[in-house]
Amino acid sequence: MMNMSAAQQRKPGRNATTYYVSSREGSDANSGLSPQSALRSLQAVSRKPLAPGDSILLERGSLFENDYLHLYDLRATADNPIRISAYGKGAQPEIRTNGQGRWYQDYGVPLDNPAHKNAGYVSSAVLLYDCAGIEISDLSITNGGEEQDSAYNDLNRMDRTGVAVVAQNGGTLSHIYLSNLTVCHVHGNVYNKHMNNGGIYFTAFMPADEEKTGIARFDDVCVERCYLEDVNRWGIAVAYTAYCGHFLTKEIPDEVVARYGASRVVIRRNFVKDAGGDSITTMYCDRPLIEQNVSDGAGRQINKRDYAESDFGRVAAAVWPWKCKNALFQFNEVFNTRYHNGENQDGQAFDADWGDGTIYQYNYSHDNEGGCLMVCGEEAVNTIFRYNISQNDGRAILLPASSPVAQVYNNTFYIKEGVPFIDTNSDGVGPMVLKNNLVYYAGNQPRQENWYTDVTEYSNNLFWGYQNAPENGQNNLTADPCMQAPGTGKTGTTLGPALDTLAGYRLQKSSPAIGAGVATGPQLLDFYGNTVPNPPSIGAYQTPAE
Repeated sequence: MMNMSAAQQRKPGRNATTYYVSSREGSDANSGLSPQSALRSLQAVSRKPLAPGDSILLERGSLFENDYLHLYDLRATADNPIRISAYGKGAQPEIRTNGQGRWYQDYGVPLDNPAHKNAGYVSSAVLLYDCAGIEISDLSITNGGEEQDSAYNDLNRMDRTGVAVVAQNGGTLSHIYLSNLTVCHVHGNVYNKHMNNGGIYFTAFMPADEEKTGIARFDDVCVERCYLEDVNRWGIAVAYTAYCGHFLTKEIPDEVVARYGASRVVIRRNFVKDAGGDSITTMYCDRPLIEQNVSDGAGRQINKRDYAESDFGRVAAAVWPWKCKNALFQFNEVFNTRYHNGENQDGQAFDADWGDGTIYQYNYSHDNEGGCLMVCGEEAVNTIFRYNISQNDGRAILLPASSPVAQVYNNTFYIKEGVPFIDTNSDGVGPMVLKNNLVYYAGNQPRQENWYTDVTEYSNNLFWGYQNAPENGQNNLTADPCMQAPGTGKTGTTLGPALDTLAGYRLQKSSPAIGAGVATGPQLLDFYGNTVPNPPSIGAYQTPAE
């Protein structure tokens, strides 16, 4: 363990130190300075004096049973980071913590809802507490195992994390990069949304002396190419903060999110399977980028069997923001999000939750039990949903839940038997403006639809497979859109989203949707990378210029 002053005392240009750890050949009596003199335990290497440029390498094929790596107060930089990774040949080294590695979490303030737990003991396989300039890669992490005299769904079950990252007494912590991690079987507490609980979770606590250390926050965070499976409650979350009380307005001022929020946050190319609750969430972030991720089976435990001891908080969607400014979600695929016949009150692929300026574009949603998009609540302002494809989602496609007006344009919706286009899980249906959308009902018989025309504005959309069209619309079409092969999109893998399987939603040359749209703002690319002409076509596909 090294504090900031000790790290700064290292002479510039010093030779970097690499520490080797092997569960098979190592001994904690060794120096750890070569593979032949490797340490045995992660706890031993965590006591070594680390400085910028140093590395901790775990031997491939090693299994660190009941072990954990907890690092405190390390300061390095993006140019000269401290690296934690693997060496040798074989499988990723595995940290199997089994509920060990306990530390005390305390936000230091009440959270935005007094029912949310804000303090308690957490078990984490990897903990970075007030660390900066850290890069972790190529490790396998689990944190399962049952607690004595405690059921898996006990209300007081200990919170557990694969990787927990905490800011408190170090001001702005820059450059935390997590890549190519395998995080599986993290069996935490399904009820606790804001503890360090799940696969990868970032949090910021109230400093002991803010005047001295500055506001606790993150900058330059990247979570990339990680595989997470059977993690509870969250998959990936960045970064709930003790400064949540500064985000009380619907529109979030730039100066507020810049001062108190996390900045330069990127979550990219991850695969999250069977998260107990939500797959990927950014919280209190300034313009985060969430792209090219795959979520499979979010909300697995948001049901009355696994979430049995409380009705509070039994909600989860897959990929969404909370109190972010201009969050951008693009090129993601989400499927099989669980609704559990209404026991999960959400269950959508995407949820434009309380936040300002959320944009979903170029995403692929399919077979989600709770629907494609929810716009959630009165503080979900300035939401845009554009150039996305939804295939065979359930419950309802769009769920504007007592929300402000949302802009929904140039999407293609392929809707299966019996599913309404619009519904809500709230007190009322929020207003939307729908332009240039291709709405294709694939049921066996034409459907009589409630278009909620009292709150929804329609123009230049195409509807197919319905008995009725919106009566309040203008320039809407009711004709076969002549897509090439709708309903034939495939499913993504650990290699990435299946966006290249969606050629069936391209328009044939005879389509009445070509050129039938209305301009919606700045020129963009369509779902397939084509330039959007003026006038645009209806749907996510734009015919390229010949």
